[in-house]
Amino acid sequence: MKNSYHKVVVKIGSNVLSREDGLPDVQRMEHLVAQLSALKKQGMEVVVVSSGAVAAGRSLIKIQEKQNTVAARQLLASIGQIQLINTYLQLFGKHDLLCSQVLVTKEDFRDRMHYLNIKNCLDILLKHQVIPVVNENDVVSVTELMFTDNDELAGLIASMLNADALIILSNVDGIYNGDPKLEGSKVVEVIEPGANQLASFITKAKSGFGRGGMVTKLSMAQKIAKLGIPVHIANGTRENVLTDLLAGKVINTHFIAEKNTSGKKKWIAHSENSATGVVKLNAGAKEALLSGKASSLLPVGLLAVTSEFAKGDIIKLVGADDELIGLGIAEYGADKARERLGEKGQKPLVHYNYFYAVKN
Repeated sequence: MKNSYHKVVVKIGSNVLSREDGLPDVQRMEHLVAQLSALKKQGMEVVVVSSGAVAAGRSLIKIQEKQNTVAARQLLASIGQIQLINTYLQLFGKHDLLCSQVLVTKEDFRDRMHYLNIKNCLDILLKHQVIPVVNENDVVSVTELMFTDNDELAGLIASMLNADALIILSNVDGIYNGDPKLEGSKVVEVIEPGANQLASFITKAKSGFGRGGMVTKLSMAQKIAKLGIPVHIANGTRENVLTDLLAGKVINTHFIAEKNTSGKKKWIAHSENSATGVVKLNAGAKEALLSGKASSLLPVGLLAVTSEFAKGDIIKLVGADDELIGLGIAEYGADKARERLGEKGQKPLVHYNYFYAVKN
């Protein structure tokens, strides 16, 4: 089936851009850039989320430290990022296209203002026919400040730009119904909304030189599809994978999108780490919010307000057992919420339009 996408985010993993010895695979980069350029010249808007800075650094300097320490990653990424973006600049230049470098950290998405600043930057680049090459800034992103991997970053960018599709290029053809190395394992070509038990047959192994494995790809892909954006996981080491994928000619795992959600809900969905307050819900409120119907969180459904927050903050909504139910924007602060605890006929603490269910 041919896809008629206009705006796509393409995430290229370390395992696609690196050779077996861990050094950059420039030939593959050249082939992928040729495909991305072809899509651009067909009138598509293209954003690239690219790993590969650390691999590029390895090609330039030999170090004594263990390669996976924070300090070694900072060193290799700092040196390698220049090489990586210069390679992209030269390769896109051969097709008379301009690319740009956008380096981000999790901190850059900590509130609505910073989120919109990045969105505006990407929008103006696309408006001027520039291909943004986005990567996590590994020089300053360490431990808790890091994204799980660039899959998480790519999902956030796709949501932010309300992309028509997110394409994740890995070193396998998609998500398999067993270990890809075993005979008889097949690619699950279509994953419908709300599909369960998929993680049980996914190998926990990391996919090469990157930080993320297929379990994180599955989790992120289902989240993005739930927000209304189709996701494809395909093999970036295949010839013409992008052009063939968009023409419906290559095996891949396609996550079917649910109904599209608002831009603000997309932001809320990615804001768990920047949530300030926590409120505890009773069973009735939990059931109403997860029913799929348009239900807001009313004070009558509150058991407790367990931490401080102000009007407009992102807050976590948890059940009696502290399990995360969802995220939302507070219509008023923690003090007022405590005053109205358990009362009927009060204004919602979280309006349905600004609620995102984490738990299905």
